[in-house]
Amino acid sequence: MGMNSAAYLDHNATTTLRPEAAAAVRGGLGLTGNPSSVHRFGRLVRRAIEDARDAVAALVGARPAEVVLTSGGTEANNLAIRGVCERRVLASAVEHPSVLGAADAIAQVPVDGDGVVDLAALTDLLAADTAPALVSVMLANNETGVVQPLASVAEIAHSHGAVLHCDAVQAAGKIAFDYRNLGVDLLTLSAHKLGGPAGVGALVIAGDVAVTAVNCGGGQERGFRAGTENAAGIAGFGAAAAVATSGLPAFAELARWRDRIEQRIAEAASVQVFGAGTERLPNTSCLAMPGVDSETQVMAFDLAGIAVSAGSACSAGKVEPSHVLDAMGVDAAEADCAIRVSLGWDSTEADAERFIDAWIKLYQRLGDAPTTAMAV
Repeated sequence: MGMNSAAYLDHNATTTLRPEAAAAVRGGLGLTGNPSSVHRFGRLVRRAIEDARDAVAALVGARPAEVVLTSGGTEANNLAIRGVCERRVLASAVEHPSVLGAADAIAQVPVDGDGVVDLAALTDLLAADTAPALVSVMLANNETGVVQPLASVAEIAHSHGAVLHCDAVQAAGKIAFDYRNLGVDLLTLSAHKLGGPAGVGALVIAGDVAVTAVNCGGGQERGFRAGTENAAGIAGFGAAAAVATSGLPAFAELARWRDRIEQRIAEAASVQVFGAGTERLPNTSCLAMPGVDSETQVMAFDLAGIAVSAGSACSAGKVEPSHVLDAMGVDAAEADCAIRVSLGWDSTEADAERFIDAWIKLYQRLGDAPTTAMAV
């Protein structure tokens, strides 16, 4: 089966490169010069980088001077967590591994059954120790799509003198937000989640937050991040950010197809949709097929020409138990049957219908209910 006939429904892992971003990358590759050089060649590369920085800043309501360009979301998260020195770190239990693994002894803030951070628990943890703290809470979860109440988190964090970091990698380009209105001090972004190339990201740093570089050796990015900038990738990031900004209303419409997937599948089986009781990204559904483990589902859907994933795709191809579902209190046996379906900017209604048909057929063949109950 050719790739063109496949249904790609793993956009939270990485989404399709936007044509505008591809064109910008090609243009960047055609430039010669180091952006730190003062001659004409260097200035042309610098201009391409700064134009991209402007577009990335506009996507989240930041000032260009607040945007530090990095090699991706993981580096940006590490810079945020490790670069804010001499603070204890609190992070929600459903954070991405690049946050939870960025420092030793991170105190995990529990979440409720929908995966929403427990604000009372956060308050208690901050009040229990007067030492300066950094709080890290993502805007939207990569596995469930659940959107966190960042404005409330910010109010609590700042009332205790804490710095607030937000991993907005999954939310940027999918829902509209202004990082100032969220009240966060540090904000992580990644290009390949919104239609840009992989290997490029950013950390937005509010002007009054002290951050120390994690990798040193050069004065690039105002001293926050050493190393010659990836000009072509950054140009692609900027182009993707600009298109994603204008495409937010269209992206919101993906909720109709997500809801149709969940409705049709619920008619065929007793399905648990994780996080369905609260606000989610319009493109994301995390659901369990009763009686069929997630690894089997991923392989079966792949053979049917449909790409989905089992939780996060950041574990070198491994299918491992989801720490997100575990933190939500999901039974281990049910969590083992969970997959993530994530639509993207170029998804079609036919993709959704194809998944629905394939899901029902797979459940009829391998699920834990009689096939006579599977009429559609």
